[in-house]
Amino acid sequence: MMEPTDGQVPAKVAETLGDDEVHVWRLAYDRHQGREPLRAVLAAYLDCPPHAVQLTQSEYGRPALAAEHGGTLDFNWTHSGDQALIALARGIAPGIDLERLRPRPHALDIARRFFHAEEAANLIGLDPAQRDAAFLRLWTAKEAVVKALGRGLAYGLHRLSIALLPQGLVLRVLDGDDPARWQLHELALDEAHVAALAWRGGARTVRCWTLAGDGRSAHC
Repeated sequence: MMEPTDGQVPAKVAETLGDDEVHVWRLAYDRHQGREPLRAVLAAYLDCPPHAVQLTQSEYGRPALAAEHGGTLDFNWTHSGDQALIALARGIAPGIDLERLRPRPHALDIARRFFHAEEAANLIGLDPAQRDAAFLRLWTAKEAVVKALGRGLAYGLHRLSIALLPQGLVLRVLDGDDPARWQLHELALDEAHVAALAWRGGARTVRCWTLAGDGRSAHC
């Protein structure tokens, strides 16, 4: 359950982040805020003021905490429209992606050009009424994985294949890696959004909260 808070990340929640967990925060977002909401959440986990949070990025543009923060906490974040998600963990590099459900008239063209051939074939076989949601589920799952890799879209979305099964998302192919070493979770937010969380490593408990103020609740 995404549990509401009083509008700020309470220290007691940040302090509970264990080595066998991933914390996910959902919050209302305005693009004019830039990284301020992200810094506020990170500050609670680092026990410092937001202005003291130092960020850097990899050669592929993945944001990360600067070395002076100790290297034990990693994060990833994503935003779409007026919503954002932040994933935090210790000892792994999480990847997270969020999309608002909307018509995608060019979904098949994009899938044929950029997706794994098996994924494109599966989309072609779907009823058009189901295709937009399936495409976005695949897109967010693939983005989550390549963000966890630290590569983003530069990695190439055709180099991994994901199956949409009744029991959830399954990573079937990952070029140069063993997909069995990965965890991939679909986050059930609401009827208007799809989201996915991924990391390389063993199974962990995913704990989720919604910051008070956006009036929503959801399940992970």
